[in-house]
Amino acid sequence: FAHHIVFNSCGQWMRFRELCLAAQAKRPDLHFGLRINPEHSEGAVPIYDPCAPGSRLGIPLSQLDESVLDGISGLHFHTLCEQKFEPLARTVKAVEKKFGHLLPQMEWVNFGGGHHITADGYNIDGLIELVKDFSHRHQVQVYLEPGEAVAIGTGVLSCEVLDITWNQLNQAIIDTSATCHMPDTLEMPYRPDVMGSDAAGVLPHTYRLGGLTCLAGDVVDDYSFAEPLQIGQRLIFEDMSHYTMVKTSTFNGTHLPALAIWNSETDALNVVKTFGYEDFKNRLS
Repeated sequence: FAHHIVFNSCGQWMRFRELCLAAQAKRPDLHFGLRINPEHSEGAVPIYDPCAPGSRLGIPLSQLDESVLDGISGLHFHTLCEQKFEPLARTVKAVEKKFGHLLPQMEWVNFGGGHHITADGYNIDGLIELVKDFSHRHQVQVYLEPGEAVAIGTGVLSCEVLDITWNQLNQAIIDTSATCHMPDTLEMPYRPDVMGSDAAGVLPHTYRLGGLTCLAGDVVDDYSFAEPLQIGQRLIFEDMSHYTMVKTSTFNGTHLPALAIWNSETDALNVVKTFGYEDFKNRLS
């Protein structure tokens, strides 16, 4: 269910235009927009940069056919990834420079996601002023999508050390998986914090934390600990709410982690969802 639907190309919009307008006639609260690509990169990691050269995301100005804008009431852009206010301010200037002539036709503009508004030192006042100024000058409603920002620093993943081996360094095999349960560690790459640990070599005992699948690259990273790890010991990965549950897989038949809610005041742990073989089978059939 949605009130706003954004199309990634002019051709895609034209394929669905008549269907959309027919639906809008029955539901006047429906709005349709185009995702634009201001070709202004602010991302430090190419895989998370929607404006990287050759990106498939959004319409560059050279590919925007202004003759198809009938029925389009808004524009959407997204250039950020866990970034503060200054990259957004630069992006807005780039959007206005390239697409400003279209704004008088628009009712709304979506500034996309990646706004780290919960970060220490984020310029909230600057953001408020930017949104107000943009909205006033262009007479549009402004939307933001700071989804990840509200989940950063929340949620943990609890795992158990299954085995400890040695091959040039200590290897700790855990009952979770980078590829199945936290794929950003391989894709970005991203290094999740482990409670009580530090970077490799900082504390006396360093281990490579490896997953339980057959994939040779199913490795989280190298961590150091004050004391030697023990088989059966539990480790806690921190800040695991975002981009984990929605990206999990059951590769190798690996179990998905159970979902639980912990009450910090009473220390009560309520397991709200567990996964088993039926979940694995249903993904395949």
